[in-house]
Amino acid sequence: MIEKIEEWVHQVNSSHRDVRRSCSVLADHFNGFYSPNFLKTAFFVVTDEIPKPDFSGLREAGLGDFIDMEVGGITYNDTYYVKKKAANEFRLHFHELVHVLQWRELAPQGFIERYIREIQDFGYDNAPLEKMAYALDGHYQSKGRPFSVEQFVRENL
Repeated sequence: MIEKIEEWVHQVNSSHRDVRRSCSVLADHFNGFYSPNFLKTAFFVVTDEIPKPDFSGLREAGLGDFIDMEVGGITYNDTYYVKKKAANEFRLHFHELVHVLQWRELAPQGFIERYIREIQDFGYDNAPLEKMAYALDGHYQSKGRPFSVEQFVRENL
């Protein structure tokens, strides 16, 4: 199933390659949190519908609630998708960029396996990867002091 999800992620990202934007356009908003080099190699797509895999195996694994959950954004490897109505919410971009870093540090297969296991074991709200992203985007939203999110994620996975 992990390989099937990984293949699906690749197909989704490939099919949106022409409309994705480099996160370097967000550099002024995230100065001190994310390096310019990282932002150049992370991308986002503004969309009407958030793409989600919906394989029978995922629902059988107890992930139906996650698949059906309304979200403003979702990350697949180096690209995240945000709904049009949430496209100007910098906190959401910040959050999804944490997930881009997690994907990079864990590699796609490692991220997918861990994310699924965490959702199964803890539920979405208490999944450690999500808790990390929410804590970091909360720090940003509260105008906390800038620090290297890249280093933090690397050291805390």
